[in-house]
Amino acid sequence: MAKFMSLPDAVRENLNDGDTVAFEGFTHLIPHAAAHEAVRQGCKDLTVIRMTPDVIYDQLIGMGMVKKMIFSYAGNPGVGLLRRMRDAVEKGWPHKLELEEHSHAAMANAYEAGAAGLPCAVLRGYRGVDYAAVNSNIKSVTCPFTGEVLAAVPSVRPDVTFIHAQKADRKGNVLIEGILGVQKEAVLAAKRSVVTVEEIVDDLETHPNACLLPDWTVTAICEVPGGAHPSYAHGYYTRDNANYIAWDKIASDRETFLAWMEEHVINATPADFAVRVQRLRTAA
Repeated sequence: MAKFMSLPDAVRENLNDGDTVAFEGFTHLIPHAAAHEAVRQGCKDLTVIRMTPDVIYDQLIGMGMVKKMIFSYAGNPGVGLLRRMRDAVEKGWPHKLELEEHSHAAMANAYEAGAAGLPCAVLRGYRGVDYAAVNSNIKSVTCPFTGEVLAAVPSVRPDVTFIHAQKADRKGNVLIEGILGVQKEAVLAAKRSVVTVEEIVDDLETHPNACLLPDWTVTAICEVPGGAHPSYAHGYYTRDNANYIAWDKIASDRETFLAWMEEHVINATPADFAVRVQRLRTAA
């Protein structure tokens, strides 16, 4: 059953050096506060997974925490490159980064397979492209019923998944509203899961067919208002576009990057996120 705790305690109890970890979110509800707490605790040798790694993965890579990334698209959304990621790949700073690149379809299917407890995902995909030439985890299988040749990739089974959501009730059920990526599948595929939420309420006040994670699927719940900033939380605050634009310049220089991380992450706390979204607040 879900356990309510502080974010520092949740990270300390659930994320270990050498783990395979997913910080999932698609466009909004990206768990920045959780990733920053992992930085503060100095986690290392991580294999990180994400369909769309963006700024938080740039930060984790730049801080030397990541040994491998399994992903489909990587970039600063609406802006351009992940400059810390590129520095690691091209120049080995702060150290070399191993990449396992997939398509969006393959990543989504791999999460679903992991959630179902299957060893691999089978899909129609990768036809006419050269992904398999650079990724040895893309295989071909023949359907025993039709003879069709299909693609197969390993299922995604993180040691721990972090997501952000709008609400949790006091029983530990979690509500996710708005654009959905693979947050639900990423939680169900993981051995452990930590969900940061905007608020904890008595009643979720939603239809039972809404996207819910029942309490038995979640390891820990942490109340962290603003915890998705600079991405947005539907119904709570808007996307901080200026922050994403500013990141491109910050991440372009190693010393500037390290100074920014020291001020805004190392010397910050989860509570600081609530202040950062005050000007972005919307009517719920």
